[in-house]
Amino acid sequence: MSDEHFDVIVIGTGPSGGTIASKAAEAGKSVALVDSRTFGGNCALRGCNPKKVYVNAGELADQVRRARGKLIEDGQVRIDWSGLHDFKEEFTRPVAEGKEDAFREKGIKTFHGVAKFVDQKAIEVAGQRLSANRIVIATGARPSDLGIGGESLVTISDDFLQLKQLPHTVVFIGGGYISMEFAGVVAAAGHSVHVIERNEQILSGFDPDLVQQLRKEYESRGVKFYLNATIESISKNDDAADSLRVSMKDESRIDAGLVVHGAGRVPNIGALQLSQGNVAFSENGIAVNEFMRSSSNPAVFATGDCADSGMPRLTPVANEESRAVSKNLFAAEMDYVPRYGDVPKVAFTIPSIASIGLSEQEAREKFSNLEVRSGDMSGWGSVRKTGSTVAGYKLLIDSQTDKIVGAHILGPNAEETINLFALAMRFGHTATDMKSTLFAFPTSAADVRSML
Repeated sequence: MSDEHFDVIVIGTGPSGGTIASKAAEAGKSVALVDSRTFGGNCALRGCNPKKVYVNAGELADQVRRARGKLIEDGQVRIDWSGLHDFKEEFTRPVAEGKEDAFREKGIKTFHGVAKFVDQKAIEVAGQRLSANRIVIATGARPSDLGIGGESLVTISDDFLQLKQLPHTVVFIGGGYISMEFAGVVAAAGHSVHVIERNEQILSGFDPDLVQQLRKEYESRGVKFYLNATIESISKNDDAADSLRVSMKDESRIDAGLVVHGAGRVPNIGALQLSQGNVAFSENGIAVNEFMRSSSNPAVFATGDCADSGMPRLTPVANEESRAVSKNLFAAEMDYVPRYGDVPKVAFTIPSIASIGLSEQEAREKFSNLEVRSGDMSGWGSVRKTGSTVAGYKLLIDSQTDKIVGAHILGPNAEETINLFALAMRFGHTATDMKSTLFAFPTSAADVRSML
């Protein structure tokens, strides 16, 4: 087995791993970059960016239909799924074709294959041994195991994005980000949609009152929800047009042409043989300290969805962690701790739902002087001007300091408006500060004053 030595090996080529590798190379370090899949990572190739192309199509179709008889005369519109797929490829194909070459141009040596630790400072990839002074793990997350009969018949989100045609009926397992975002698009494309959630609420990380508003809106568009439901098995149903049968423990059944996995993701670390490298881990990911360094192997760092940092598995979190690792990787004394602040999160549903800071329950437990300002914005002029849709807000304010401790928004442009609250919370501005700010009118941002 051949052996090569580097200053640093980076496993994973997404936003986090790719950034660390590039910065190390720019600093004059010898770098090996490893990926078992196409270089570029999930966000660019199979996640955030291509997903948003599909969501944009769903939003456009939805708004045109809502605007019929108000903003326009003819509200007939149809999503061409094959054309949408091809348009999505205009964003993903250049990444797939050019990302590895870009790394090589920086002097980074690239390797394809599954990385496996062989000792504390070495891995094996495709029969080749690579050693390094530092090893960074940035392998992201993968779909969780469902543990049901017929699991092999389920389509994961990666493969969903490659479909050029959709069957009449689509079932989504789980009611989280992936399911709810794609369910909105599939419904907008005119297909029958079913969402099966084992808990009592979909989108569990978001405000339950706003989620309830969104669920009712989805139901008005024909989406069917099965809450507190458990799937027993998935089987082939060759005698029906919808070739798959989803059987639940309450003996109800759904026949569908496609069943999509949206039941959560877990750290993608199973193949790394971490024990061989003395790298401590759990089901939550690789154990790291405040500097993103392995708690058991000082040569190893981990970032993003595969690291057990206690933070949400979101791209901004991975970006901040990669910044910390880049600064600490070869430092004589590590001193940079990720500066997360309050991290906004968005589900690109139709319309989108966004959140930052504490939930209402968390805030009530923490603040005795909590003020909750909430309301239904569906009838507000800024919303009705787009054609009627659902919208709402909930702001959590510590009345003793006038500081905003949580903000939750549902409606058109929620994904942008939430960033105003992120800025205010990051720099310590009060609710009064925000209310007195002269936002351009009439805009969604100007509605912040009305919320406050």
